[in-house]
Amino acid sequence: MDAPQTKDAAQSPITETPSEEASVVTNEVAGEVASEVASEVADTDSVAKQPLRLPPILQPAAGLVTNPLVLVSPFFLWGTAMVAMKGVMTETSPLFLASMRLLPAGILVVLASVALGREQPKGWSAWLWIGLFALIDGTLFQGFLAKGLERTGAGLGSVMIDSQPLAVAIMARFLFKEWIGTLGWLGLSIGLLGISFIGLPDEWIFSLFQGQWFNVSIALEQEMWTVLFQQGEWLMLMAALSMAVGTILIGFVAKVADPVAATGWHMILGGMPLAITSALGEPTAWQSISLSGWLEIGYATVFGSAIAYGVFFYIAAQGNLTSLSALTFLTPVFALLFSTLLLAESLSFLQWSGVMLTLISIYLINQRVQLSAYLSEQLALPIDYPGSQNAER
Repeated sequence: MDAPQTKDAAQSPITETPSEEASVVTNEVAGEVASEVASEVADTDSVAKQPLRLPPILQPAAGLVTNPLVLVSPFFLWGTAMVAMKGVMTETSPLFLASMRLLPAGILVVLASVALGREQPKGWSAWLWIGLFALIDGTLFQGFLAKGLERTGAGLGSVMIDSQPLAVAIMARFLFKEWIGTLGWLGLSIGLLGISFIGLPDEWIFSLFQGQWFNVSIALEQEMWTVLFQQGEWLMLMAALSMAVGTILIGFVAKVADPVAATGWHMILGGMPLAITSALGEPTAWQSISLSGWLEIGYATVFGSAIAYGVFFYIAAQGNLTSLSALTFLTPVFALLFSTLLLAESLSFLQWSGVMLTLISIYLINQRVQLSAYLSEQLALPIDYPGSQNAER
C-alpha cells in the first residue's frame, strides 16, 4: 500500500507508493512525499509548522528513527497487510473487509492526531476537500482493492497497486507541469510494459510475440469486458488510479487542513459508504469469520494502517524523505514474498517478468531526479535534471 504524503502536492504532486495495498490516505501522503522528494521541491512546511511530538512515554523510541529496520517497517507492514487481507477473504466479503480496513484505522489516526496536538479540520472548504479525498482515496480505492483482491493474489495485487506513481507522474506532468525527464519517461514506458505482462492473459502476449496480431485483435473485441471487470488485476489497476488521483488531491487538502488529521478523517468518511453498502447487501459478512480471521483483520487495520502510517509520518517529519522515497518499492516485494510463503501463491513467467519491470519502473520514476543528477554530474552524460542549466520538462 503506499506511503503517506506531506503538504506540497499542489506544487509537486508526484508520488511513489507504498503500497500496497496500503490504505487510502497513507499511500497518498507517501505519494506526495515521494513526489516532493523526486522533484526536489519538497515542501515540509505543513509538518514543520506543527512538529510531530511524541508522548513522553514514547520519547525513548525517538532515537530509533534512523534504524534501518524502523525505516523499512512501514513498507513491511503495508506489504504484509495485503497478505493478511487475502488470507481472510474466503471468510468474509470484500466490502466488509474494506470498511474494516478504513473505519477503525481512521478512528485510531484521528485519536493519535489529537494526542499529538494536530489541528482538526475547520470550515466547509476543509471538509469539502476531505470529503472528495475520502470518496476517491477511501471509498473507491479500498472498494476496488478489496474487490480486486478477491480475484487475484496478494503479491500481484500489491504490484498493481504500487504502480500508481506512473499515473501520478503523468497527471502531475499535465496538471502541474511537473518535470519527468528522460529517466522518468523511460520508467513510464517500462512500467506500461510490466503492467501489460501482469494484467493481460499470457496467450495474448505470446500471440503478439509470435506476430499473430489478427488473433489478438479478435480476442480483444470478444473478451475486453471480461478482462476489465472480471480479472482482479484490472480492478487493482482501477484502485491504483484512484489512489493516484487521491495523491494529487492530498496537496489541496493539506492547504486547508492538517494532513495527519485529514488522513484519519478521510478514512472514516471513506469507510462509511463501504460499511453501509456491506450492511445492506452483505448482512452476514461477519458471521463466518474465525478467530484467526479477526486477527488478520486486526493486523491489517492496526499494524497495516494506523501504526504503519504513524511510523511513516514521524520519520517523514524528521526529514528522512529521501530514504523513504527510495524504499517504497519494497511494499510489493514484501507482499510477493509473504504471499508465496504463507498463501502458496504462484505467478507465471510472464507475470514475474511484469513484476520485475514494474518494480524497475517505480524505482526509476521515484528516483529520477537523483539518478539524473548522478549520471549528469558524475558520469558526464547529457541528461537534464531540475537545477541543471539546460533542464527541460
